[in-house]
Amino acid sequence: MTAPAYDSGGSGGPTVLRILLGANLRRLRESRGITREDAGWQIRSSESKISRMELGRVGFKERDVADLLSFYGLNDGAERDRLLALARDANQPGWWHHYGDILPAWFQPYIGLESAASLIRNYEVQFVPGLLQTRDYARAVVRLGYPRATPEEIERRVDLRMTRQQVLFRPDPPLFWAVVDEGALRRPVGGAKSMRAQIEALMEATLLPNIRVQVVPFRIGGHSAHGGSFSILRFAEQDLPDVVYVEQLTSALYLDKRDDVDQYAIVMETLCIEADPPEHTRDILRRIAEDIHPDG
Repeated sequence: MTAPAYDSGGSGGPTVLRILLGANLRRLRESRGITREDAGWQIRSSESKISRMELGRVGFKERDVADLLSFYGLNDGAERDRLLALARDANQPGWWHHYGDILPAWFQPYIGLESAASLIRNYEVQFVPGLLQTRDYARAVVRLGYPRATPEEIERRVDLRMTRQQVLFRPDPPLFWAVVDEGALRRPVGGAKSMRAQIEALMEATLLPNIRVQVVPFRIGGHSAHGGSFSILRFAEQDLPDVVYVEQLTSALYLDKRDDVDQYAIVMETLCIEADPPEHTRDILRRIAEDIHPDG
């Protein structure tokens, strides 16, 4: 099956559009001193529904948005038209919905955020970052995570990962800054041949102007990222806060509170200081490739 064409979503994709619309609705509600409970009553719903709408965690009915805008005193004008258009666009499915049969609900928001980010910082302790994986390496990783999957399902998951990578090659790509533990680069996932090809692909990726890779060497011993892998995403839109993504075995955490984001940002900055600088990465990868012994 052919993978769908990547679409950056123009103004940020449906995930980010929902967050932007929610932020605008919250701003309007608070400016009028209206409680979430009263707003929920206005659209025949609940306070919790208003909370989810304002966080961009649910889809929007255009009628509900129109009723809320009227309740907040925005009865006409260009701003009302803009927000109603935003509601319509936010309900358009993202390209990843083509993979809805294999995508867990908790991962779909991340793909939308990743597609819209202007800066993605990623720390990986066990595997090469997904956005930099070769097809063979990705297939081996998928097999480890889904040992009972059929060959067809495995290939669909690999196709999804390959399609995600197109975010790095679009006309306005994000800056992708990866910090990778040395152990992830020396663990021969998929065998020696696959791993050597993966290391060589990483060397090529470091030549791109929007990709930075740093290696956390064994020699530093323990370090500050003892909690495991995570990503920090930043967006060009001023209304959007940074988001920390922490994946677990059967779920994920999305953290956007300032204290949480700041704590992860400090860890990431510390890792960047402790890791070898980016200009040394190609030499490190070359030495690792030379240490890979042929299969058998």
